[in-house]
Amino acid sequence: WRHDLGTGAASDTLVWEEPDEHYFLGVGTTKDGAYVTLQAGSEVTTEWRLIPADDPTAEPIVVEPRKQGVMYSVEHHRGELLVLSNDGAENFALFRGPATTPGRDQWNVLVPHRDDVRISDLDVVDGYALLEERGHATTAVRIVPLGADATGEDSHGEGGWVVDAPDAGTVFLGRNLDFDAGEVRYETTSLIAPLTLHSQDLQTRVTTVLRRQPAPGYDPELYRTERGWATSDDGTMVPYTLAWARDRAPGPGPCLLYGYGSYEISSDPAFRADRPIHPMLDRGVVYAIAHVRGGGELGRRWYLDGKLANKPHSFEDFVAVARHLVSEGWTSPPQLAALGGSAGGLLMGASANLAPELFAGMVAEVPFVDCLTTMLDASIPLTVIEQEEWGDPVADEEAYYLIKSYSPYDNVNDARYPRMLVTSGINDPRVGYFEPTKWVQKLRAAHPDNARSGHVLLRMELSAGHGGPSGRYQLWKKRAFLMAFVLEAIGLA
Repeated sequence: WRHDLGTGAASDTLVWEEPDEHYFLGVGTTKDGAYVTLQAGSEVTTEWRLIPADDPTAEPIVVEPRKQGVMYSVEHHRGELLVLSNDGAENFALFRGPATTPGRDQWNVLVPHRDDVRISDLDVVDGYALLEERGHATTAVRIVPLGADATGEDSHGEGGWVVDAPDAGTVFLGRNLDFDAGEVRYETTSLIAPLTLHSQDLQTRVTTVLRRQPAPGYDPELYRTERGWATSDDGTMVPYTLAWARDRAPGPGPCLLYGYGSYEISSDPAFRADRPIHPMLDRGVVYAIAHVRGGGELGRRWYLDGKLANKPHSFEDFVAVARHLVSEGWTSPPQLAALGGSAGGLLMGASANLAPELFAGMVAEVPFVDCLTTMLDASIPLTVIEQEEWGDPVADEEAYYLIKSYSPYDNVNDARYPRMLVTSGINDPRVGYFEPTKWVQKLRAAHPDNARSGHVLLRMELSAGHGGPSGRYQLWKKRAFLMAFVLEAIGLA
C-alpha cells in the first residue's frame, strides 16, 4: 500500500497484491536511494518491481516477469541495473543493463557463471559491485570495478579481485551502508577465531583491522581447526569441519557432530562466544560440522542434490561423516553425539532411523519430524510455501511415498535408539509442538530401553516459539542444559 502522510488510511492506494500463497512480498530501496524496490519471492522464484524514489506515485516497472525456478536480485548503479540471476546460470551470474528498459534481453554478463562457485549475494558501492561467493566448502568476497569500460573479467574470465576465507573458516561482507564509501568492510571468523571486522581501501587495496570480537580469557592458540572430506554412499565427497583443543589426547574421544542441510542454508564455521562450544572443547570434546547436501556449501547443485526427490542424500551424508570420524579415529559410537534443529531435527531423526547404533546421544531441537502429516495439511501456515522444498504429497503421489520413506515419525523401528533430548515450544508456528511430542511417544514405545527413565526426554517450553525462550539468560540456561545432556550421553558427566 502507498500512504500519503497526513491523510486518512481510507485513501491509501493498493500498489501490489499477491494472491499466490507460495510468495512473500517485501519492500525496500536500492543502495543509492534511486528506486523503491518491491520484491516477490517463493522458495525458488523471484520477481522485482521498481518505482523511482523521486516519483513515488509512478506505476511500478517490472524488472523481469517471474519464471518458475528463476531467481534474481537487483541493485542500481549510475543509471544501470546490476542483476544477480540464475537465468541460464545455475550457480548465478552477475549482469548489467539499463534501468529504464530493464528486461532480460537487455542484460549483459558482467561476472560469468562458473560450475564450481555460486555467487550468493550482491551489494554495491559507488564504482564497485560487491559479491559473496561460495564453493569448494568455503566462502570468498569478490570486488568488481564498475567503470564505463569495465567488462568485469580478469585474465581468468572472472571479475575483479578476491578476498579469501581463513583456513577452515568463513569470510562475508560486512554492513557497507554508505554508497559513496571508498572502502569495503568484510568480516572473517572460524570455529576458533573470533569475528574480525576488516576495511579494505578500494583504490590501494590496503586492509585495516577495525575490530575483533571481545572474548575475555579466550586464547585461540589453545585450539585447532581443519576441513576434511568423507565419502557418502553414492561416492560423493562430503565436507566437514572440525575443532578441538590442542592438548586433546590422541585417539578416539568424545565428539559432538552438528548438521542442518536444507533450504540452501550453509553451516559456515563461525566463532560464537555465547554458545558453549569452547567449554566442550576444554573437556576434550571434538566439535564437528557435517556440511551435507541440501545446504549450499558447494554451490547450487549441492542444494538441489539434497532436496525433493534427492532429500535422502542429506541423511546418507550425515551418517557417512559420522562413520568417517569413527574410522579415522576421532571418536567411537559410545562417545559420539549429534545435534540439529528444525530441518536439522529432521536430519537427526532420519539419521537415527538409519544408524541408531552409531550414536550415543542426540539433541533434536524443534524438530520437523512428522513431515508427511504436516505436508498433507495446507491449513498449517508454512505448508504451501514448503512444497517447493519437500514436495506436495497431496498432488504428487511420488512425493507422498518419498516423504513417507524418510519421515522420522513414520519410520521409527523397534531398535534401541540413542539417548534423545527433544525440545519444542508450545507457541511454535513453524514446527507444531505436536510433531516432536508424537515422535517422543513413538520412540519410547518402540523398544524397552527407549522407555527407560531419562532415555528419551521431551523439553517443552511453555512460553516460547521456534527460536526457544526469550531473554539471553534463559537462552543460555537452555544451551547449558543441552550441553549437560550431551556430556552425560558421551560419558563426560
